[in-house]
Amino acid sequence: MADSPSRGVSPGGRASRTVAAVGLDDPAKKEIAMQVVSSAENSSLEWRDQYRYIEDIGDGRGYTAGIVGFCSGTGDMLGVVELYTERAPGNLLAPFLPALREVDGTDSHRGLGSRFTAAWEKAAVNDPVFREVQDDERDRVYFDPAVEQAKADGLGTLGQFAYFDALVMHGGGDDGASFGAIRRRALASAHLPSRGGDETVYLHAYLDARVWAMRQEAAHSDTSRVDTAQRVFLRNGNLRLNPPLDWRVYGDSYHIG
Repeated sequence: MADSPSRGVSPGGRASRTVAAVGLDDPAKKEIAMQVVSSAENSSLEWRDQYRYIEDIGDGRGYTAGIVGFCSGTGDMLGVVELYTERAPGNLLAPFLPALREVDGTDSHRGLGSRFTAAWEKAAVNDPVFREVQDDERDRVYFDPAVEQAKADGLGTLGQFAYFDALVMHGGGDDGASFGAIRRRALASAHLPSRGGDETVYLHAYLDARVWAMRQEAAHSDTSRVDTAQRVFLRNGNLRLNPPLDWRVYGDSYHIG
């Protein structure tokens, strides 16, 4: 039987304000995190198959690609290709750097198009350096900052994942639907565990704020990656993000045993 989320009881049955647990940066937990993110980003648990993924999903961010949806319109795709070119000069994507700089901040494909998408796919399939670069940029831009902030806030593994997933979708910018804005909105109604607050109460407030932010954009109006995934784990008292995990995203069911 799941612990009551209203009391903030750990899965081990001991009442506490926070849960001391293996963090999301543990390799096994990180693997789970990537599978759950991939279920939302790519409708698949096979996140390593997504290095080659690239398409325009019509969200105003240009091309979305790779293991966490790097976008040509938001700068993170540019960061991937710049790092790739530092490590492997003359790679297939290097000629597109001027175009990526030009389209940054827009949804334009100018200078990119089918030649660029074909080069991305080919590099992902054939070059382990490019796959390593995607891993490293995921960690530098999204994963490491999320885990660091969540740990500072007194959050366990589920909370660290909730921060990571939000950073992947919303970014760390200053707009009203950014990760920082989501966190500030949560803090307006709940105390951080690091400041004496209850972890479960705070995470419910945080997920409420996340849903609000998602509904500000038509492309993110389906909030199932929170409502029938993260919220399910939270209501089950699974603050450690321990398998087995069952969830749904966009109507599809997933399981990690």
